[in-house]
Amino acid sequence: MSSTTTEEPGSSSPAPVSVADPENTGYKVAPLYATLPLANIALYMLWLGVGVYLLPIQVIHIKGVPDQEALKWPIFWGALFATIGNPLFGKLSDITRSRFGRRSPFILFCALVGAAALCFQANANSIAAVGLTWGLIQFIMNGYQAAVTAVMPDRVPASKYGRFSAMIGLGIPVGTIVASLLLAGVDLSMIGIDARIGGFDGRFADPSDGGAKGFYLIAAILVAAALIFVVVSPDRSTRDLPREPFAFVAFVKGFWVSPREHADFFIALLSRLGVMLGYMVVLQFNFFILLMYVKIPQAEVVSKLGTLTVINAVVTIVAAVVIGPIVDRVGRVKPFVIASGAGAALSLVIPMIWATEDGMIAFQIANGLFFGMYMAVDMALITQVLPRPQDVGKDMGLINIANAGPQIAAPFLAPFLVDDLDLGYKGLFAFAAAISLLGALLALLVKRVR
Repeated sequence: MSSTTTEEPGSSSPAPVSVADPENTGYKVAPLYATLPLANIALYMLWLGVGVYLLPIQVIHIKGVPDQEALKWPIFWGALFATIGNPLFGKLSDITRSRFGRRSPFILFCALVGAAALCFQANANSIAAVGLTWGLIQFIMNGYQAAVTAVMPDRVPASKYGRFSAMIGLGIPVGTIVASLLLAGVDLSMIGIDARIGGFDGRFADPSDGGAKGFYLIAAILVAAALIFVVVSPDRSTRDLPREPFAFVAFVKGFWVSPREHADFFIALLSRLGVMLGYMVVLQFNFFILLMYVKIPQAEVVSKLGTLTVINAVVTIVAAVVIGPIVDRVGRVKPFVIASGAGAALSLVIPMIWATEDGMIAFQIANGLFFGMYMAVDMALITQVLPRPQDVGKDMGLINIANAGPQIAAPFLAPFLVDDLDLGYKGLFAFAAAISLLGALLALLVKRVR
């Protein structure tokens, strides 16, 4: 793999031209235009389908009432194990030597084990069991995520970072749309159309069985996506790459990245952490926001939540698809990061002053627009500040802590703000706006990226 730099990491010099140059190494970029988004869509169907729809349904099924206190523990344990799993599996994939490459074995193995764990969770009958199985799923599927995320810096040239960042970012909104259509359906009466799309009469989000069929469906989709990826976009053999004797102490020390030598890397991590915390602290409580803040009847929450998430996702897709190529053409990333964070913060003011179904529709449109812009440039920023090409998997795993960390904090932070501090949901939106804006502004401090 080729990479050229002229300055030490963290300096103001340009980033390496690319971690890998597919034209010289034999990687084919064309199949990745289809397989990389598909792999991410399946993953975010899991994160959002279970996290937004199936976990609340399962908790209500077990407890008999909407219990925010019970919901926070499965989310907490899941996100905690995700924080461990992502860098761990990323590092393991970095040092893997096999005829199937470094990433493909982990993509397929983790998808198979994660699917089996989803089938176990479908039959969980206590909050403790839900927390245990969701923790296992988050741990193993973050191995899948670490391997898939490393594919871009492994195989994609810097000249295509913007469009691939946008396509990877599409995993969230497209995964949201597909999960919403399959699990909840979309109630178009919210936008004045007397129709309903998808939902399959509640078959995959049935409160009577805790959404068990939904778990089985997502498990099957994950395995199918992993198989398609490793077959259509095969990795190259790594058997001829240098091997270092395994030493546990050296392995553990390998996770350390010096904040002084790689300041840009840590600033980018903190920037993503702020933006994602602002996003997750609202996303993970959308079910209860609609139920307890907007006052939508419980029987209508699932379908209306589906409609709102699809609206958000469609706008996000449009924004990401438009912005990604523009970023490549302009050659600048930071202005888009800052604009997207500021816009996302402003969008959170809408539900504070307009707590109705129409207000939530307006919020989803505005939030989707700016979050789509952010997803189009986030990976382009991150990929240019990675410390070392040979540690891509581990370093992307560390960056992905900025996804898992907010999931750990959100289930405790949201009730603390809403109930303990008695700020209500308006206080929750205000906090989310402030932390999102702060995260975006941190990008100004990244020296290596324009």
